[in-house]
Amino acid sequence: MVRSAHLIPLFPFAAFAVNILFGRRLRKASALVSIGASFISLAIAAITFIGNARYGEGSYMVGRWLSFGGISLDFGVTVDPLSCMMLMVVTVVGTLIQIYSIGYMRDDVRFSRFFAYMSLFMGSMLGLLLSDNFVMLYIFWEGVGLCSYLLISFWFERPAAAKAGMKAFITTRIGDTGLLIGILLLFFTTKTLYFRDLGNLGINDAMLTAIALLIFCGAVGKSAQFPLHVWLPDAMEGPTPVSALIHAATMVAAGVYLVARTYGLFLSHHASLIWVAYIGAITAFMAATIATVNNDIKRILAYSTISQLGLMMLALGVGGYDGGTFHLMTHAFFKALLFLCAGSVIHAVHTQDIFKMGGLLGKMKATGWTFIIGALAIAGVPPLSGFWSKDEILSEILREGHPVLFGVAAVTSLLTAFYMFRLIFVVLFGKPRSELHAHESPAVMTVPLGILAAFSIFAGFFRPVKIEPLMMGVSIAVSAAGIGIAYVFYIAGNKVLPASFRSRFAFLYDLISNKYYVDEIYEAIIIRPAVRLAGIAAAFDSKVVDGAVNLTAYLSVIAGKVQYWFDLYIVDGIVNMTANITWLCSAVFRRLQTGFVQNYILIAFFGLAIMILIKLTGGQ
Repeated sequence: MVRSAHLIPLFPFAAFAVNILFGRRLRKASALVSIGASFISLAIAAITFIGNARYGEGSYMVGRWLSFGGISLDFGVTVDPLSCMMLMVVTVVGTLIQIYSIGYMRDDVRFSRFFAYMSLFMGSMLGLLLSDNFVMLYIFWEGVGLCSYLLISFWFERPAAAKAGMKAFITTRIGDTGLLIGILLLFFTTKTLYFRDLGNLGINDAMLTAIALLIFCGAVGKSAQFPLHVWLPDAMEGPTPVSALIHAATMVAAGVYLVARTYGLFLSHHASLIWVAYIGAITAFMAATIATVNNDIKRILAYSTISQLGLMMLALGVGGYDGGTFHLMTHAFFKALLFLCAGSVIHAVHTQDIFKMGGLLGKMKATGWTFIIGALAIAGVPPLSGFWSKDEILSEILREGHPVLFGVAAVTSLLTAFYMFRLIFVVLFGKPRSELHAHESPAVMTVPLGILAAFSIFAGFFRPVKIEPLMMGVSIAVSAAGIGIAYVFYIAGNKVLPASFRSRFAFLYDLISNKYYVDEIYEAIIIRPAVRLAGIAAAFDSKVVDGAVNLTAYLSVIAGKVQYWFDLYIVDGIVNMTANITWLCSAVFRRLQTGFVQNYILIAFFGLAIMILIKLTGGQ
C-alpha cells in the first residue's frame, strides 16, 4: 500500500506546470487545478499512512539516477511514521489553505500565478519529506527556499515585500551553505548519503560533531532559529495564506524535520544535541518576549512560530524525540488556524494593528470563536492538542535532568499564553477602537477555519497520550497564569496597567520592542561593512581594473594609428617611390630604343669610351 508514495509530490508539480503555462486561459479555474491536485496527494498520503500503520512497510527504491566511481545513488522514498505523519499534515493543511485562498486572493490580478507557486511549494515540501538520502533532500530543500522567495515577495511592486523576499532568501542561504558543506563532508568521510546509515558511521567524535552541527545550520536557517531568525517576521509581507503555509506546514517545519530525520547522527554524539537544545531554548524565550510587546497581528503570530519551533528544537536537543515531533504536528494545525483567522480579520478591517481593532467577536463570530480555539490550543489549555504536546515536551525535559531548560520552557509557555490572549482580548473583546466596518468572511474562508479548529481540538488524541498528573498540573498552572495576567492587563486593567508597566520598565520594554537590536547589530557588523567593501571593490573595479583596460584600449588605438601612418607613408611611400623611379627610368630608357642599328652602335661606342676613360684615369 505504500508503493505509491512517490506519486504524492507529482500531482502538485503537475498542477504547477498546468497553471504556469495555461493560467491566463484558466483564470479562476487555476485554483481548482491546484486544489484538485492537493486532494489527490492527500488521498495517496492517507493510503500510505494507513499502509504504514498496518503493515509497517518501509523505504523503497523508485529508480537509479546517478552512478559514478563505483558509487550509486538511488531515487528512493522513505515511508516511516515520521514521514507519514508529516505527509498528512502538509496535504491536509495545504489543501485547506488553498481553499481559503480562493476567497482571500479572488481580486488579485496574479491569481493563477499564486496557485501555481502554492502547488510548487507543496510539491517541493512533499518531495523533501519522502527523500531517503541527502542529495534528494537538498534538491527539494532548495526548491522550498525558492518558493518561499517567490511567495513572500509575491506583491513585489511593494518595496517592503521585495525586500522581505530577498532577506528570507539570503538569510536561509547562509544556513543552507552549512548544510551543503555538512553533506559533502559526510560523503567524503563515510561514502554514504543515505539516512538509514547515519546511526552507525564509524568516524571520530570531532568529525561527527562537525557534520552534525553543519547539518543543524540548515535547520537553523529554515526554521528561523537564533541567530538566523530575523527573516521570518519580515516574511509577513506576503499574502496571509502564504504566511500560514510557511509557518504551519512547509518551510519552517522543514528544519525541525531535518533534525528529526537525521536524529541518529545527533544521538551519536551528545555535544551536538546540547547545541540543538540551547539554541532552541534561546530562540523560544527570545521570540516569546518579543511577541508580548508587538502590535502587528501577523508579526505576533510570526514570533510565536519562532518560539514554538524553538521549543521543538529544545525537546529534540534533550532527547525528547516524541515530544518534539508531536508538537510539530499539533502546531501545524493550530498555527495554520491562527494565521487564517488573522487573515480573515485583516480581510475585514484592512489593518494589522491590533490596537485599531476591538469588539470583533460580535461581528465575526465564526472567525472569532475559531480564533479563540486556536489561542487555547497554542496556550496549552486541556484538552486541546497543544496541551498534550507541550505537556510531553515539559515532561521529557525534566525527565532528562535539565532543570534550567525546563524553567526556560515553562516561562516560554507562560509567555505564550499571555501574548496569545493579549491578542484575543484586544482584537475580539472590548469596544471598537476605530471606525472599522468589520464583516464576516465568506464561507470559502470560514469553512477551512472550522476544519482546522476541529484538528486543533482533537489532534492531540491522534497518538497515545501519557498521563502524568503532577506535570499536567504544572502545565495547566502555567497556561492559566499566562491567560490570567493577560486578563488583568487588558480587560481588568484596560490601558492603565500596560502603560504603567511600560513606564516602570522602560529600558526592558525598549530592548524587547526593538527585538534585542539583533537587526541593528547585523546592520552594524555585517551589512554596512559589506556595503562599504562592495563600494571599495566597485571603485577599484571602476578606477583600476576598468582604468587599466581602458588605458590598454587607448594605447592600442594609438598604436594602431601609428602603425597605419607608418604603413601608409613609410612602407607604402618606399614602395610607391621605387615604382615611380622604375617608371621614370623605364620612360627614359624606352626613348633610347629607337630600332635603328646605328643608334645602338653609337650608344655602345659612347659606353666603351666612358669605360676606357675611367680606366685611364685610374678607376678599377
